[in-house]
Amino acid sequence: MFGLETLGGSAQAAMTVGLVLAEAIALYVGYGAMTRLAGPTARNALRGD
Repeated sequence: MFGLETLGGSAQAAMTVGLVLAEAIALYVGYGAMTRLAGPTARNALRGD
């Protein structure tokens, strides 16, 4: 998919760890933004306001 199979063993492991870390950061930021935007609306809907 990203051409990782052309790298050596250590480089492939480092690249995989880097990609997983980047994905985790992106998800953390994305879910944080979504929670900040949709949180008050969801809370109001659950409370009945």
